[in-house]
Amino acid sequence: MSSHVASPGVVPSYLLARLAESGRYPRAAAAARQTLTAGRPPFRARIDLSIDENGDLVAQLSDAPNRTISDAGSTQNLPGAVVRSEDEPPVDDASVNEAYDGLGATFELLLAAFSRNSLDDAGAPLEATVHYGVDYDNAFWDGQRMVFGDGDGEVFTGFTRSTTVIGHELAHGVVQFTANLEYQGQPGALNESVADVFGALTEQYLLGQTADQATWLVGAEIFTDAVEGRALRSMIEPGTAYDDDELGKDPQPAHMDGFVRTIEDNGGVHINSGIPNRAFALFAIDLGGNAWETAGPVWYSALTGGLSSTADFTEFADATVTAAAAVDEATEAAARRAWTTVGVYGDERVPSTD
Repeated sequence: MSSHVASPGVVPSYLLARLAESGRYPRAAAAARQTLTAGRPPFRARIDLSIDENGDLVAQLSDAPNRTISDAGSTQNLPGAVVRSEDEPPVDDASVNEAYDGLGATFELLLAAFSRNSLDDAGAPLEATVHYGVDYDNAFWDGQRMVFGDGDGEVFTGFTRSTTVIGHELAHGVVQFTANLEYQGQPGALNESVADVFGALTEQYLLGQTADQATWLVGAEIFTDAVEGRALRSMIEPGTAYDDDELGKDPQPAHMDGFVRTIEDNGGVHINSGIPNRAFALFAIDLGGNAWETAGPVWYSALTGGLSSTADFTEFADATVTAAAAVDEATEAAARRAWTTVGVYGDERVPSTD
């Protein structure tokens, strides 16, 4: 299958295209072809806030999430039937409960680490749809809600199982409301990387893990045992997440020397995101402690501090260094070291310690 569908889903189109040709996993191959063909609904530009009886726009500010989970019933009709709302008890459907908990974990991370009230910082409701399509091999943010497929059962399991996937996709909403990074080339890779950072931070905050304790894996729960791989991506070791006879080898570079120039995958947004991913993981580990306490806020400040929508890796790196310098010299030096290690900065950008 030669054509790829441009989509900000967590599973990159190049991986689905490889799977679509699989002889070992016939059901997964059919599911991948169907997922590629279906793509996702048109991207909506913003989350709609409520309008009261006087016609005024209303955004309810709150320090608690407002979650609604719907069930598409294996169709591709959104939003589906509401099956669980805020403050309602768990239901018998594990996917519903996992989605509900994952939305809550992401909300708590945004509030605790960045003092951000939901995706738009104005208390926007968090909505998700589960059981999207038949054997749908992806999860995505459509500009208004999270949408989860159930996977094909041979290669991919249900996508609600992964906190990092949920945090990642909701983070696309945060990017949408802040820098609104273009989904192409280096800005697109930054968009994907910021989403991975938020996904990893959500999991680490939920589990109480320090940067040293964290796995730095994204989507560790969504492969079946048949796949030779740990996750979709490794932030600390890009290119090592999977190496499977059918799926191929994780193509992410860990350094600018390996930067991939391609017209596929929106210019390699899921591939080259490994470079800024590793920079963040190195930065967080260098600082020590909890990544959401210093490293995360530095990246968040860069995202929300006037970053252009067409920012390349160097512009974003410069923004993180500026934010780090506002903390202290040691944090600034750690940021410079991280970007130098992955090749975005040359050695001259790091002050000598002699």
